Amino acid sequence: MASSIGMMDSAYFVGRNEILTWINNRLQLNLTRIEEAASGAVQCQMMDMTYPGVVPMHKVNFDAKTEYDMIQNYKVLQDVFNKLKIEKHIEVGRLVKGRPLDNLEFLQWLKRYCDSVNGGIMNENYNPVERRNSKGGNRNVKGLKGSKSLQTNAMNHSGSGDSLRSKQLRSSGGADGGNASADIQVLSKQVSDLTLSVDHLEKERDFYFAKLRDIEILCQASELENDPMSLAIKKILYAADAKGSALDEAQEYLNEVINGVEDEVEGEVEAETET
Repeated sequence: MASSIGMMDSAYFVGRNEILTWINNRLQLNLTRIEEAASGAVQCQMMDMTYPGVVPMHKVNFDAKTEYDMIQNYKVLQDVFNKLKIEKHIEVGRLVKGRPLDNLEFLQWLKRYCDSVNGGIMNENYNPVERRNSKGGNRNVKGLKGSKSLQTNAMNHSGSGDSLRSKQLRSSGGADGGNASADIQVLSKQVSDLTLSVDHLEKERDFYFAKLRDIEILCQASELENDPMSLAIKKILYAADAKGSALDEAQEYLNEVINGVEDEVEGEVEAETET
């Protein structure tokens, strides 16, 4: 079905307003622009509605803002496509840039595909909000927000405690006031050091991620896409979390290619010798 949806299919003449209405009605969202679906989370949940239980929604990040987080969503989507044997190439590099036309075309294709399953009839038993909030869903994002909230509450509590402590100190003639001030200075220094450390780690992460993206784009170039070395590199880039080493798999693949070439050359030499 997926491969039969060509660029001149009626699917690609569906307007953005209709696409947004389709998304908002089915997933109970309030998207106003096509670019808001660039993270890939919407596409994942549309497939989850179409094939209940196939998408691991706990891996889908609806709060994805960085290209790295968005790519993780598209990896989930690609895994679902592979599982369902859907032959559709996802232009991840373009979609995560938030380009309206690229995202519109992909959503037009997705609508056409979903409508082809069960006649496009909505699953009345599907609760999109509940699925987005399923156990473990967006765990990392919620955890971060929770951490910030806890930090804020802790600071507020600390402030209240400091105020109460100050009153107690004043009522007791300022006893231990020097120690309290020293403790606050130590804690402030620790917070400052941790903040700098986090900033450094984030910059380092972004630096290496940018390099990986450059390598990925290079390997996707048409003239290199089927090159054995590019395929081996992509095996490492796209390897899922596992105990096995992706490097070993890539090296094994290259060895097979090299051995195959050597066997072919030997066969040609032997053929020429016989003649």
